[in-house]
Amino acid sequence: MIPLAVVLFLNALFNAVVWPTFFRRVTADPRAKDANGKATRFLKVHAVIFAIALVLALVSLLLGIIALTGML
Repeated sequence: MIPLAVVLFLNALFNAVVWPTFFRRVTADPRAKDANGKATRFLKVHAVIFAIALVLALVSLLLGIIALTGML
Protein backbone atom coordinates (compact mmCIF):
# COMPACT_ATOMS: atom_id res chain seq x y z
CA MET A 1 0.00 0.00 0.00
CA ILE A 2 2.99 2.31 0.25
CA PRO A 3 3.09 3.05 -3.51
CA LEU A 4 -0.60 3.95 -3.39
CA ALA A 5 -0.02 6.25 -0.42
CA VAL A 6 2.89 7.94 -2.21
CA VAL A 7 0.77 8.63 -5.30
CA LEU A 8 -2.06 10.01 -3.16
CA PHE A 9 0.33 12.24 -1.18
CA LEU A 10 1.92 13.53 -4.38
CA ASN A 11 -1.52 14.30 -5.79
CA ALA A 12 -2.48 16.17 -2.62
CA LEU A 13 0.78 18.11 -2.64
CA PHE A 14 0.42 19.03 -6.31
CA ASN A 15 -3.13 20.32 -5.83
CA ALA A 16 -2.23 22.22 -2.66
CA VAL A 17 0.78 23.93 -4.28
CA VAL A 18 -0.32 24.56 -7.87
CA TRP A 19 -3.98 25.52 -7.61
CA PRO A 20 -3.70 28.45 -5.16
CA THR A 21 -1.08 30.07 -7.39
CA PHE A 22 -3.24 29.49 -10.45
CA PHE A 23 -6.31 30.92 -8.71
CA ARG A 24 -4.43 34.06 -7.69
CA ARG A 25 -3.56 34.58 -11.35
CA VAL A 26 -7.19 34.04 -12.35
CA THR A 27 -8.42 36.65 -9.86
CA ALA A 28 -5.90 39.16 -11.25
CA ASP A 29 -7.03 38.51 -14.82
CA PRO A 30 -9.06 41.34 -16.37
CA ARG A 31 -11.74 38.81 -17.38
CA ALA A 32 -12.43 38.00 -13.71
CA LYS A 33 -14.50 41.13 -13.06
CA ASP A 34 -16.80 43.22 -15.20
CA ALA A 35 -16.75 47.01 -15.51
CA ASN A 36 -18.69 47.32 -12.22
CA GLY A 37 -16.25 45.11 -10.34
CA LYS A 38 -18.69 42.19 -10.17
CA ALA A 39 -17.37 38.64 -10.55
CA THR A 40 -17.84 37.23 -14.04
CA ARG A 41 -18.66 33.70 -15.10
CA PHE A 42 -14.93 33.26 -15.83
CA LEU A 43 -14.09 33.83 -12.16
CA LYS A 44 -17.02 31.79 -10.84
CA VAL A 45 -16.18 28.75 -12.97
CA HIS A 46 -12.53 28.87 -11.93
CA ALA A 47 -13.54 29.29 -8.28
CA VAL A 48 -15.57 26.07 -8.52
CA ILE A 49 -12.67 24.25 -10.20
CA PHE A 50 -10.32 25.54 -7.49
CA ALA A 51 -12.65 24.34 -4.72
CA ILE A 52 -12.95 20.89 -6.31
CA ALA A 53 -9.16 20.66 -6.60
CA LEU A 54 -8.73 21.44 -2.91
CA VAL A 55 -11.40 18.90 -1.93
CA LEU A 56 -9.60 16.30 -4.05
CA ALA A 57 -6.33 17.23 -2.32
CA LEU A 58 -7.93 16.68 1.07
CA VAL A 59 -9.49 13.38 0.01
CA SER A 60 -6.15 12.21 -1.44
CA LEU A 61 -4.37 13.13 1.78
CA LEU A 62 -6.90 11.26 3.92
CA LEU A 63 -6.85 8.19 1.66
CA GLY A 64 -3.05 8.25 1.69
CA ILE A 65 -3.08 8.18 5.48
CA ILE A 66 -5.62 5.37 5.44
CA ALA A 67 -3.46 3.43 2.95
CA LEU A 68 -0.41 3.83 5.19
CA THR A 69 -2.26 2.68 8.28
CA GLY A 70 -3.50 -0.43 6.48
CA MET A 71 -7.18 0.35 6.91
CA LEU A 72 -7.78 0.29 3.14
